[in-house]
Amino acid sequence: MHQGEATVAVLADIADVQSRPDHRRIDIDKVGVKNISYPIVVLDKFNGTQHTIACINVYVNLPYRHKGTHMSRFIEILSEFRRHISIRNIPQILEETRRRLHAQSAHIEMTFPYFIEKQAPVSKASALMEYICTIKGSLNENGHIDLVACVKVPVTTLCPCSKEISSVGAHNQRGEVRVNVRFKKFFWIEDLIRLIEDSASCEVYSLLKRQDEKYVTERAYANPRFVEDIVREIALKLDSDDNFTWFSVDSENFESIHNHSAYAYIETDKRQAKRK
Repeated sequence: MHQGEATVAVLADIADVQSRPDHRRIDIDKVGVKNISYPIVVLDKFNGTQHTIACINVYVNLPYRHKGTHMSRFIEILSEFRRHISIRNIPQILEETRRRLHAQSAHIEMTFPYFIEKQAPVSKASALMEYICTIKGSLNENGHIDLVACVKVPVTTLCPCSKEISSVGAHNQRGEVRVNVRFKKFFWIEDLIRLIEDSASCEVYSLLKRQDEKYVTERAYANPRFVEDIVREIALKLDSDDNFTWFSVDSENFESIHNHSAYAYIETDKRQAKRK
């Protein structure tokens, strides 16, 4: 017996428990692997590309007739794409995942830090600023690809009420804005981040000198924003851009004078609005 034949014979003798039927007859929507750290390549508006590390989750659906899925195949697929994992080839990764695991649908989520070099507003001191981005992709049984991009942006907010009622000053705080979008064509992450930062009292910087601190303090004071103001401003801008077909915006202020956060959320599906 040749070595290859011997290997096949051994594999034939090993039980494939995952492929056995399950008596409960319940379909599973998503089953797979989570929290895989992998290098990916992201398009960078100013530098061409950016290499970063993503936390990746990959899933498929599992019909009731199978007891389990083959978890090792997810890792095999990522390993095969290891030099070419990017947002552009998500459809290819999903198609291969669906084919290899004999599934109707496949899903992938990639969360990664994205870095932009920012200059301080007055001194022009330069430093890298980190933003957390997520790309979610799904491929259904009809071959339809659904892509959602998410970016999380830190901002500064100054309370309009505090400014109105105080003789001197107003309380401000750091906030966090999360925007999810569905889109028709490619857009730059940097442009979405800029849209969000322009909607806050002031943007956040990694490096500030004294003259910069004066600038951001006064800018925030001149642009008071509730969390409600921020989500409405961003929603207004996204709604006017035909490239975005659906979006959600949420803003959370980590209050400086309260032991709780302030929060607001808006979701808009422009596709449904067109159908009405």
